[in-house]
Amino acid sequence: MSASAPEPQDAATPSSAGVPAGARLVLASHNPGKLAELRAILAPLVDGLEAEQIISSAGLGAPEPVEDGLSFAANAELKARALAEATGLPAVADDSGLCVDVLGGAPGIFSARWSGRHGDDLANLHLLLDQLADVADPHRTARFTCAAVLVVPGRDGEPATVTTVERSMVGRLLREPVGAGGFGYDPIFVPAQEDAPGGSGRTTAQLSAAEKNAISHRGQAMRALAPTLRDLLS
Repeated sequence: MSASAPEPQDAATPSSAGVPAGARLVLASHNPGKLAELRAILAPLVDGLEAEQIISSAGLGAPEPVEDGLSFAANAELKARALAEATGLPAVADDSGLCVDVLGGAPGIFSARWSGRHGDDLANLHLLLDQLADVADPHRTARFTCAAVLVVPGRDGEPATVTTVERSMVGRLLREPVGAGGFGYDPIFVPAQEDAPGGSGRTTAQLSAAEKNAISHRGQAMRALAPTLRDLLS
């Protein structure tokens, strides 16, 4: 983890990016589930921080940069920097994907568009299963990886400060999808905790939201950012 000590920020006032008064932290995502997760993790940890003071980029009119970085961390930083510059608020962004050991870490940063169409979860999943059809079960190991980045705008001409954390959830891949929850590759991923002796063998698509958030790569990464955010916002 890399970080420099950011100075506390004042509550934001409305801006050209449509930031509501009172907002203190913005998440680079249009996914309401991610916003709810970040609020649930951070609000109890930061004195005086209300969940409603954490907002998302949805509806702000802030620009969305092209994610042309060569790593999860690079793509997350691109998104967080663009949002911090547009809003003047500390901004959090994440980038994540599935890394399959026998494929040398692929799909990796291309997880959401592995089949050639961005966001086609079903096509991505079935293409990956086809590519792994001849791989024996002991070698179907993989991990979900998430890089989370906090960018705090600089003051008085100073450069922005950047904090980056990266966390993973290790597991293995099934041969057929199981479970109706989650998204992406969740129906074929069995976390190591579930795969261990005494575990249930459930995929992440079969876990409740609370169970998944407790062990997921994204939940781990956001919790790892919490101490820095607590120092910033308390």
